[in-house]
Amino acid sequence: MRTAQTRHRSSWGLAALGGFLASSSAALAAGLGQPEPWQMDRQVPVTENARDILSFEVGLHWLSLAISLFVLALILYCIFRFSEKANPTPSRTTHNTLIEVAWTIVPVLILVAVAIPSFRLLRTQLSDPKADVIVKVIGHAWYWSYEYPADQGGGFTFDANLDEDKQPRLLGTDNDMVVPVNKIVKIQVTAADVLHSWALPSFGFKIDAVPGRLNQFWFKADREGTYHGQCSELCGQRHAYMPITVRVVSDEAYAQWLSEAKTKFARIDDGSKFADAR
Repeated sequence: MRTAQTRHRSSWGLAALGGFLASSSAALAAGLGQPEPWQMDRQVPVTENARDILSFEVGLHWLSLAISLFVLALILYCIFRFSEKANPTPSRTTHNTLIEVAWTIVPVLILVAVAIPSFRLLRTQLSDPKADVIVKVIGHAWYWSYEYPADQGGGFTFDANLDEDKQPRLLGTDNDMVVPVNKIVKIQVTAADVLHSWALPSFGFKIDAVPGRLNQFWFKADREGTYHGQCSELCGQRHAYMPITVRVVSDEAYAQWLSEAKTKFARIDDGSKFADAR
């Protein structure tokens, strides 16, 4: 009888452990376009730049783990090999040319191995492909404005403020920035008052909004959906209430949105003026 009860308790214990591990795995999984509770990984990347960043980060983690295990093995080896019991007569060696050369060359090789993918990532970020869509982003205290040029079917501007009734909480806006999928989108970012930073984790970048300066970045989202970000520069009292929402839609849905937006938002009299972008 006692054996049966023990087996029953063990099965319940294994089931509970399995449920805990499953729930933990789900909780630690990355979200699509928004953060998840207890998330430990990056959000699901939807641009080439974001995927490169994730691959680079994972590679660095494995490299760090390998170095840590190697150093740990050396420490344990020294503890047991050169302990007083194992080595009652300590060596008086002060130099070892081979070891000194190795601990100089190996870190250099590690830095070179890290630099190669790092430079490749920078090349992708700083490349300047021809834009299919240009959007001007202006940071205000504390909301964002978006301008679409008239020569690309726009000619209007609108503000995007926090909408506290939308989910996810404190990440929804009353008006979303909308862009087409699989198109190169260039954003020109500036600020009207203080420093801000336009950041979108799923796209793998953030770019500073500086008063009097126009910064530019590009992305090409390859997956439709709604993606959330926030201002990433401490900009004042309501810094935490300055969300970013970008909707990536099909070409047909984007054309329809442009047509509706011309009616919904006030048209700029002389059209949006943008800096030249290739």
